[in-house]
Formats: sequence, structure tokens, C-alpha cells
Amino acid sequence: MEPMYYIGLDVHKRKISYCVKDSSGKVFAEGLLPATRLDLDLWMKTLPQPWSAAMEATIFTGWIYDHLKPHAAVLKVAHPLMLRAIAAAKKKNDRIDAGKICDCLRCDFLPECYMASTAIRERRRTLRYRNLLVRQMVQMKIKISALLMEAGVSYNKQRLHKAGYFRELLARNPDIDEGLGSLLRLCRETVVRLQKTESALVRSLERDPLLLDRVERLMTIPAVGPITALTWALEVGDVQRFSSIKKAISYCGLCGAEKRSGNTVQRTPLSKQRNKHLQTTLIEAAKMAPRNSPELAMLYDKEKQKGNANRATLAVARKLVAYLVAVDRRQKEFLTVERENRTAA
Repeated sequence: MEPMYYIGLDVHKRKISYCVKDSSGKVFAEGLLPATRLDLDLWMKTLPQPWSAAMEATIFTGWIYDHLKPHAAVLKVAHPLMLRAIAAAKKKNDRIDAGKICDCLRCDFLPECYMASTAIRERRRTLRYRNLLVRQMVQMKIKISALLMEAGVSYNKQRLHKAGYFRELLARNPDIDEGLGSLLRLCRETVVRLQKTESALVRSLERDPLLLDRVERLMTIPAVGPITALTWALEVGDVQRFSSIKKAISYCGLCGAEKRSGNTVQRTPLSKQRNKHLQTTLIEAAKMAPRNSPELAMLYDKEKQKGNANRATLAVARKLVAYLVAVDRRQKEFLTVERENRTAA
């Protein structure tokens, strides 16, 4: 059996530091190379075979991972928050970081994180771009209101962003001069353009053959619409990576961290270590869920009686996660069981 060589990569925008070691920890090679596909190809030709590599998760990791994976015996991505060997070091630079990542891989101490398939990551990029468009659209709508308030113009808040009312407001309101009107029209055109682009992106994802069946199954859950279903499918990737519902809830950021010492147990507020895209989407879905599901409405009322509406919303969001995991794992549509059929035999 050929000896395995281990490579640690410290990835940056323009440069990649690398360290190559054998199984005994002896340095075979280390250095710096430009972060381009051509330079990676030339560098891989100089490597001893077989080799396995590891790198820290960054914004640049995806394309490097995809480029190296066909050539590596093993390729892993390290969780940046759990890579304490680098974060706690007194002396820190790219060369030392690459060496430490290499040692963690060689000794099997690397805190590996999940890496979704290339197809899922490409579609996830599209969905996150859609989320950016929605945020910009909201900002432009707020700007329209701000411009009107600055000029002291009275308007109907509920109807302001309706096309007919907006045209009538510009045409008939004497308080809107030519300069303000041009700015308002520009803002409105931007909102319309963003809405059309956002709708086109969502339609393309809904009709994608890779996601179509999965999204349709998830949408059978009460209060789960196309955005929630797409966000779950693309942010989670393979649901089988969660061994329990509790771990899925933790990944979604719907629970606080636990600090236990002796007989004392302390729960902190919602953890910052979460998938923020899933957290936001699930909480928004949970706010609307009681209107669409009697069971979720009962859960919301029960938790709200304890005195906190936010706590009730989080309880509904956690229940939605349980539904999503069950449907996704079993690959069957959601089925509501009637209450009279739940009695024990």
C-alpha cells in the first residue's frame, strides 16, 4: 500500500499557502501559489501520489474544492469556528496555518463541515441572490415613503405601492414637483424591475428537475410555501446528515446554547452559530403558520399563554423543522392524522 501524503491549504483571494507532509509528519514541500485554476493544475502535477487535502471554509473554498476533488484521494473542508488550533495560536501566519491544517488532517483531528454537491451550491447561489433582490426591493419601497414624507406629501400607506394608485398620486398631487416626481418614478421602475427578476429566479428554481419533486413534497406541509421549501432544500442539502430533529433545529438557529456546570443549567438566547438564511425564512413562515394549520395554531396559543409571543413563534418554527425533516427523510407527502384516530389501541 502506497503511503498517503497530507496537504493543508490556507486559502485567500489571490494566494494559497500549502504544506505537504507524509504520514510521519515530515514536511515534503511548502510554499505559496496564485489562486487560479491554471496554477493549481501545474501545482498538482508536482505532488506525490496519493494525496489527501484539507482547507478552511471561506468564500473562496467552493471553486477550489470542485477543482481539486477529482484528483484527491480525500478532500475535506474544516469548520472555521471549530478550528481552535489556528484561532488560539500565539503566532499566526498563512504558512503556519497551512501546516496546522495539514497536521489536523494527518492526525484525524480535523473538524470537518458538510460540503453540498456542486449542483446544490449553484442553485443555492441563485436563491441567495433572489434574497438580495428582495432586500433591495424593500429598501427602495422604504425610500419612496421617505421621499414623500420629506416633502410633506400625504399618501395611503396600504396602497402606495399599487401601480394605479402610484400613477394617480404623481399625476394629481400638487405637492409633488418635477424633481421629486422623477426620483419617485426612478424608484418605482427599480422596484418593478427587481420584482420581475425575483419572480423569474423563483420560477426557474421551482421548475428545476433536480428540485421539483422535493419541493412539491415539502409544500404539502401546512404553512410551507415555495420560498420556504426551496430554502430548506438548498440550505440543508442532504437531510440525512442530521441524525436527529434536535440537531436540525440547532442548525437552523432556533434554540439557545446550553451552559451546564454541576447542577446548574443555563440557556442563552438564540445562538449566532446557525444558518441565518434558514433561520430568517422559518421564523417568517412560523408567523403565518397558525393561520394555515389548526395544530400549529393550538401550539402557538399554548406557548403564548406562558406570556411571550416570540417564544410561541419559535415553538411553531421548531415544529415546522420537525415536519420538514420527516417529509424530507421519508420522501413522502405530509399527512395530517385526525385527532380521533390518535387514541392508543
